[in-house]
Amino acid sequence: MLLFGIESSCDETAAAIVEDGVREIADVLATSAKLHELTGGVVPEVAARKQVEFIVPVIAACLAKANVSPDKIDAIAVTVGPGLVGSLVVGVEAAKALAVAWNKPVIPVNHLVGHIYGNFVSGNASAIVFPAVVLIVSGGHTDLVLMRGHGDLEYIGGTVDDAAGEAFDKVARLLNISRYFGGAAISNLAATCKNNTLQGKFPRPMLHDNTFDFSFSGLKTAVKNFVEQNPLADTAAVAREFETAVVDVLVAKTIAAAKKYNAMSILLAGGVAANTPLRTRLNLDAQNIGIPVFVPPLRLCSDNAVYIASAAFFTSDFHNTPRLLSEIKANPSLGVMDRVY
Repeated sequence: MLLFGIESSCDETAAAIVEDGVREIADVLATSAKLHELTGGVVPEVAARKQVEFIVPVIAACLAKANVSPDKIDAIAVTVGPGLVGSLVVGVEAAKALAVAWNKPVIPVNHLVGHIYGNFVSGNASAIVFPAVVLIVSGGHTDLVLMRGHGDLEYIGGTVDDAAGEAFDKVARLLNISRYFGGAAISNLAATCKNNTLQGKFPRPMLHDNTFDFSFSGLKTAVKNFVEQNPLADTAAVAREFETAVVDVLVAKTIAAAKKYNAMSILLAGGVAANTPLRTRLNLDAQNIGIPVFVPPLRLCSDNAVYIASAAFFTSDFHNTPRLLSEIKANPSLGVMDRVY
């Protein structure tokens, strides 16, 4: 089965064709990131205008790259949320237009659920055993989910304030090392610190409580206060201690959840899943309790249409309950447990 995926939740415009949820046929992506670097963050109106500009060329390029005609496509998958409403509308309306032109059903996809399926199109689908504990960690979300099967998710914890990725971005601004894409900048700077002279200086929020929730706003404030009080401090050491604090909490909570729920697999997903210390530590700690960890390849951590098509294949029952196009709408406020229709 061939699914045509469309992703337009923020500043990337992406299309992909995926076979049976696991085999990537083609993937094309355009981004307006360079424009947002100038303003130090995504400007929603600018992102939406670039989505309008990119969507048709990206769709055409994907079909050409795959050398697949529309009559071979079985269904169209599209991100309906969460995200920026203007950007989402462009992708949703494009999917509806293709559905009419190609006479194909449309499968709405929750973007956060989509992130999980970056693990299933990277050669690991047959190795992932349920139940699985999933850590979805990005600029806007930090969630722990128990995945008993495809479409069978239980929310077990999440951030009560800032997401981990948001904290990375804000600390990058505090250290004056990046106005945009702060996570990568922090991690790159932290990697240059060979001796963490600030070890234990910053808090590990909620590390020892009895929930699977997270909090990163206090950590961000601790970094701010430290930098203001120590203007000559080594920024590489600050970056490393901050990153280590975040990783300590994320890994400890995930491992604790895996133990409690007798998980057979641990899945990492989201943009922050590209963070090398997080990937490394989670693998090491999971090895100690005999649970395999699955992590998407780096290019499938960030926004793309490949995992949107994969998620649609594994979680949709569109053959039995086709949706009216009028029912499929952009919803920028979706959480990981929210249904898309």
